Amino acid sequence: MITSETVQNREETGFSQEIVIEAGKTELHYWRDLWRYRELFYFLAWRDILVRYKQTAIGIAWAVVQPLTTTFVSIFIFKLIAKLPSDGPYPVMVLAAQLPWQFFSRGLSEASNSLISNTNLISKIYFPRLIIPASSVITALIDFLISAVLLAVVMFYYHFSPEYLFTPDWHVVTLPIFLLLAIGAAMGAGLWFAALNVAYRDFRYIVPFIITVGASISPVGFSSAIIPEKWRLLYSLNPLVGVIDGFRYALLGKYSPPLYLPAQAVSLGFILIVLVTGILYFRSTEKRFADVI
Repeated sequence: MITSETVQNREETGFSQEIVIEAGKTELHYWRDLWRYRELFYFLAWRDILVRYKQTAIGIAWAVVQPLTTTFVSIFIFKLIAKLPSDGPYPVMVLAAQLPWQFFSRGLSEASNSLISNTNLISKIYFPRLIIPASSVITALIDFLISAVLLAVVMFYYHFSPEYLFTPDWHVVTLPIFLLLAIGAAMGAGLWFAALNVAYRDFRYIVPFIITVGASISPVGFSSAIIPEKWRLLYSLNPLVGVIDGFRYALLGKYSPPLYLPAQAVSLGFILIVLVTGILYFRSTEKRFADVI
């Protein structure tokens, strides 16, 4: 016998619409409910942005301090000590890589903890839980945009003319593609760890470890072109390699090395696998979140 339950979300969320959950039909309506709850997505994203910079000493300036600090450290280690080559001004090369890396690391970190941070919301009302980690990833775009402004300032300071900043070459049209790849990588990994973190709380310690190791093996402080040819494909199993190389290619144009297409294909395939399996695993465990969280 099919039963139905009318769920009122007005008091908890401010929404006046009623959602009818019918036995056996939840999966059919899940993606439609994602669109229906888009206002909750906007609310959670805006709330995360406000909370991140509330009661901080320098506020949104943290989005500038972090990439600048990482750039100075990279200059000291990779340029002054290791003396690694670069195709253009080294700070520009590093900051161009910082854009996707910091977006990925911040999106992954916040998405992996997002369900635990919203325990009360999950246990009280029905809504597609996918909204929570998705909103956490999207809020990382704010810091991405601020860092992009910083990159433009640094490019202006070095050998890039004002004409290039305002009328860059055709490479820049590929930027949305690599931004989507960065979002897909952060979302896929974030969904995996968000779901795992609900069942196994020690995963909250694993994510910072992965981010620390990833920063060391990703081509942020150096160009992936220095990797020997025989190791390039293996190195590209790190999905951020293709994304970072793509950002440099799109933003720096002729000042960046050409794209290594086999590596791009490997990164693309790996990101798609992580994203699809992340969605599937998240959906398979989502119905138990309210019980175990």
